[in-house]
Parts: sequence; structure tokens; C-alpha cells
Amino acid sequence: MNYNGYIFRLFLRILILVSLILGLVYAIDKDYTSIATGITFVTLYVGYTTYSFVKRRFVVMDDFFEAVKYRDFSRWFPEDRGPKDIRFLYRGFNEVNRTIKDINSQNEAQYVYLQKILEMVDIGIIAYNLETGDVLWSNDSFRETLDFPSFKNIRFVEKRKPDLYDAVFETYHKEPNSISIAVQNEKIKVLISDTVFQVNDDPFKLIVLQNIDDTLNKNESEAWKKLLSVMTHEIMNSIAPISSLADTLQSHLELTLNNPKEYPLELEDLNAGIKTIKNRSEGLLKFAKTYRSLSKVTHLNLEKKKITDLFETIQLLMQPSLDVKNIHIDFKITPPKLELNIDSYLIEQVLINLILNAVDACKDRPNPEIRVLAEQKPNRGIVIKVFDNGSGIPQDIMESIFIPFFTSKTTGSGIGLSLCKQIMLLHKGKILVSSKEKEGTVFSLVF
Repeated sequence: MNYNGYIFRLFLRILILVSLILGLVYAIDKDYTSIATGITFVTLYVGYTTYSFVKRRFVVMDDFFEAVKYRDFSRWFPEDRGPKDIRFLYRGFNEVNRTIKDINSQNEAQYVYLQKILEMVDIGIIAYNLETGDVLWSNDSFRETLDFPSFKNIRFVEKRKPDLYDAVFETYHKEPNSISIAVQNEKIKVLISDTVFQVNDDPFKLIVLQNIDDTLNKNESEAWKKLLSVMTHEIMNSIAPISSLADTLQSHLELTLNNPKEYPLELEDLNAGIKTIKNRSEGLLKFAKTYRSLSKVTHLNLEKKKITDLFETIQLLMQPSLDVKNIHIDFKITPPKLELNIDSYLIEQVLINLILNAVDACKDRPNPEIRVLAEQKPNRGIVIKVFDNGSGIPQDIMESIFIPFFTSKTTGSGIGLSLCKQIMLLHKGKILVSSKEKEGTVFSLVF
């Protein structure tokens, strides 16, 4: 232990001090005046050095906690000077400072990251404090839709356009609604949805707004309503956990700083928390890319890709979650050196979507199994197939599964398979499906 030297020296000093006191008592008892006087001075000296020895550590700790009190995590303690135990203490303080600085840096990066993601979305978004009206965040699309410059408080809108303020900010739209608002002396139709969430003790409202005037017929309007619902769900699924997790990490750090012995710093927990924040942000980024892909993005970053590398990446991503659910997955390539000229990110996304659907189909089946097979067909090029022994797809919905926003799941968005079809069309390929209820399903990607 790094503290063994310190404990030994402290124990030795106490032992010497006790011995001197006993010697002093003995000298006084025997009336050895000169010896007693000498022992007294030595005892006082040893007592003073012992006090200084103990006090030194508390001064160092007090200095550190003073820096923490004023959020001064830039302080650096010299690790190469002083006694060994003090240097060890300095190293610990520096490690705490580094960890907190890293967490702050990660949080700032994730905040900027999330901002950029939301700016990518071609839908107006604003979040504001319900009590004060202060704007927490809004994107350009929201301000452009309402034809307003940047504002810090929603009262700015109330003073200039009360009717617009009532329709957008005062009226609650728990379900996506189509409303008409006056902008630039014209009436435009928008889809609007909102939700209320809590950050610490402050209530906030999130509004999602989409201009759909002159662009949607009745069926398209229904599709946009579903899209807004999905986007609100995805955005809240990222913002709320990030805020909550950041608050939890901060609380744990404060407990550690205030009482390090009772609440030791768990770096693994901190690392897990930061990874969770990163994963949630990446999830929202993937959703934004999905939205852009459904908007018929035609640019592909094509590259020659070995299918073995493609499958290894998918297996690395999916294996942990499949192991937890006790679902066996097997990958096979015939012949082993097959290559494809593809946008690897998009095809990875297709395979992940298909495997996740297979997992959902297999979840209540005995001995669930998923097989992913790539093979060279003489007259059809390369085909990648995803097999499962799940519940199968009912025949009455088989023709609808690739329609955007169609879903048979209570929690589904209806984006996954339509995105897979769009990506395969971009690659000048196609996706086929064959399924039997209670036996399983096969999805084939034909290149």
C-alpha cells in the first residue's frame, strides 16, 4: 500500500512520544531533575514535529478542496517533490482534476455534437423554460418557419405577434396537429407537436414544428405526423437521459470530493456514463442520417469492401446484445473472398436493421437462431441473406412492410425496412423477403 510508509512513520513517532512521556514520568518519580528537563524538551520537540507531520497532509487536502469549491480544476500539484506519501496524494488529486476536466470536456463536446445533429434536421425545434420563458435551445429551422430573428425569451414573440404566440407556445399539442399560422401576411400550414420535461427542478417545453404548406396531400400529412412523433420521441430519448446522466455523474463527483473515503471515485462508472452519453448522441445522429436517406439522398461513398470485414464489423456490434438475449448468430460466406463495391456505412445499417428485426421476431421462440449468409449466384450476382427462425410475417401485411412509416409494432417507427429498400435502390440492387408464420423469415439483399 502507498500509505504504509506514512502509517509506519506516524506509528513510530507516536511510539517515541509515548516512550518519552513514560521516561519523563519515571524521571520525575525518581527525582532526576536534569534528566526530566532534557526529556521534557525532547518530548515537546517530538510532539511538535508529529503535529507538523500530520498537519501537512490536512493542509494539502484543504488546499485541494478549496480549489474544488471554486471549480478550479486547472490546479496542478507537484508530483516530484516532498515526501513519498504527499507525492502519492498529489498524484491522486491530479488524477481527480484530470478526470473532472475530461468529463467537462466530454460534456461540452457532446453538447456541441447534439447541437450540430439537431441543426441538421430540417424541422423546427425549440426548448424553453415554462416558468421564465427563457429559451434553452432552438435551431434555425424553427426561427425561419416563424420568420423571427434569434431571441432569448419567448416573450419576444408574444409582444410582436400575440396570435402566433398563443397558437405555438400557449396551446398544448400532445399529439401532432396540423395548424395554420400567419407568417409574412400569409397563412401557412404547419405540423406541431410538443412535450414537457423536467431538468432538475425546472419544467421545460419542447416544441417540434414542420412547415407542410403546399407540399403534402392527406396521405403525406399523415406520414409527416408519424415522422414528427418519431422525431420527438428520438430527440427526447437523447436529451433527457443525457441531462439526467450528467446530473448523476456530477452528484457522484460531489460526494467523492466531499467524502472521498466513504464515496471513492469509481473511474469505471464514470467511463460507462460517458460512453452512454456518446451512444445516445450517436443514436440521434443515425436517426438524422436515416431521415436524410429517406429524403432520397443520392450520394454514395462507394468503396471496395470485403464481405468478411463487413460481417466482422456487424458481429462485433451485435454479438454482446445477442448474447444477453441468448440468441445464436452465425455468419457464412461462399466463397470466402467475396467483395462488394458499396457504401459500407449504409449497408452496415441495412444489416443491423434486418438483424434487429430478426431479434424481435425470435425473442419468444425456443432456441432462437439468426444466420447471415453471403453467396455468389451465377445469374444474380452476390446475395446476402438474413435468416431467422422467428414468428414470421403475416401474409396480409407482407406487401406493406416496405411502405414508409408502416409498422405492425406498437413501438416501431416504420422507418427501418423502407430505409433498407431505399439504400438497396441507391446501390442499384433490391431487397426481397420470404416468410412463413411460426417458421421464420428470410430477407435477401441482391447486388
